[in-house]
Amino acid sequence: MNRKFLEEKLLQIIKEDSFYEDITTKFIPEKIVKAKIISNSNGVISGVYELSVLFNLFNIKFSKKVDDGSKIRKGQVIFILKGNSKDILLIERTALNILSRMSGISTLTKEFIEKIKKLNLNVKIAATRKTTPLFRYFEKRAVEIGGGDTHRLGLYDMVMIKDNHLKLFNNIREALKKAKKETSFAHKIEIEVSNRKEAIDAAKFGADIIMLDNFSVKEIKKTIKELKEKNLREKIILEASGGINLDNLESYAKTGVDIISIGILTHSAKSLDFSLEII
Repeated sequence: MNRKFLEEKLLQIIKEDSFYEDITTKFIPEKIVKAKIISNSNGVISGVYELSVLFNLFNIKFSKKVDDGSKIRKGQVIFILKGNSKDILLIERTALNILSRMSGISTLTKEFIEKIKKLNLNVKIAATRKTTPLFRYFEKRAVEIGGGDTHRLGLYDMVMIKDNHLKLFNNIREALKKAKKETSFAHKIEIEVSNRKEAIDAAKFGADIIMLDNFSVKEIKKTIKELKEKNLREKIILEASGGINLDNLESYAKTGVDIISIGILTHSAKSLDFSLEII
């Protein structure tokens, strides 16, 4: 990701928090102080790079004690800081919010990844676009740090034909034909299907990726069997999505799909707890 984009994003968050000014730090003594950021949870750390950029923006010197993707324990020091007291207190909550949210997502993603590794299966775990508005960069990067795939980052990097799009066409063939005509060869075309017949049609008429949306494990297996019988399986990437969690992950992973996309990675991950203390 472009560093300038990240800097602008971070300043936007600080501006949201301080608006015209921070009226609390306005009255505190201005002096050079040391501080430390400590983990109050066990998990996988994420957001170290983003906080490093934030500290540089406010001329706060820092020493990082861990790298993104490292496992951390409760009580572990993440950063040692040195800078103007007003600046450190201004960015305190923004820094902790980013670290907490990103680390929670990376920790949950890692759980999914480790479970797949134990099964010794070549299945990708991917995020979705179910992200917090204006915070997608941080959430998608946290998935990546946890070992997952970001999937598409937005509406601009891949065609995704969903159920509401299909309602505007007569059939899947027409939708795919139109998409191929209007889209650059460099962009893949994914289509969301709700039953086996739609999956077969999507493969037959040129989809690159087929999302089997809310399919049962049994129905996915039947769909893959029919695709193989029609010599269509090798032509497409199959993605399972909808209602997949740590409890049923193994069953879905063993069906033979290539990708499992999971919304809870970004919309339901529990944040890790961190604190900043002036030394």
